[in-house]
Amino acid sequence: MNVDELIAREHIRELVAAYAQLADSGRFDALLDLFADDATLEPGELPAVTGREALQQFFSGTNRSLVAATTRPLIRHHVSNLRITCEGPDAATGACYFFVVTERGPDHWGRYRDRYVRTGGRWRFQRRTVRTDGCAPGSWVAEQRRARSAQEQ
Repeated sequence: MNVDELIAREHIRELVAAYAQLADSGRFDALLDLFADDATLEPGELPAVTGREALQQFFSGTNRSLVAATTRPLIRHHVSNLRITCEGPDAATGACYFFVVTERGPDHWGRYRDRYVRTGGRWRFQRRTVRTDGCAPGSWVAEQRRARSAQEQ
């Protein structure tokens, strides 16, 4: 591993941490800047969204859902075990676990699988795939799943 790869890995670690903190604080304009212009987010059971406008709508909708379902719209994403593979000077992949807490306590957990690109001298998400492995009974995500299931029937 050379110095350039070490620097890239550190920038990518900061990107992943910034995603969690900006999403949790509702700073969606700054959050969108973490994505390449044509980036795709695959949010688990929901349809994939591509491009900044679609990402903005997705993040805003998720925020509205959280605000409507809680008395205090507190959410905290905890990310761990980040593994990064550099594929060249401007491309990398990564994988990590996440654990989410709301005012109700533990909410849901799972894995991120990411593709990163360096554009304009900055690392950004090209693709973020979210896989939710589980959720706590009575959690915000459990209620969302139940509501989607009822709508599909």
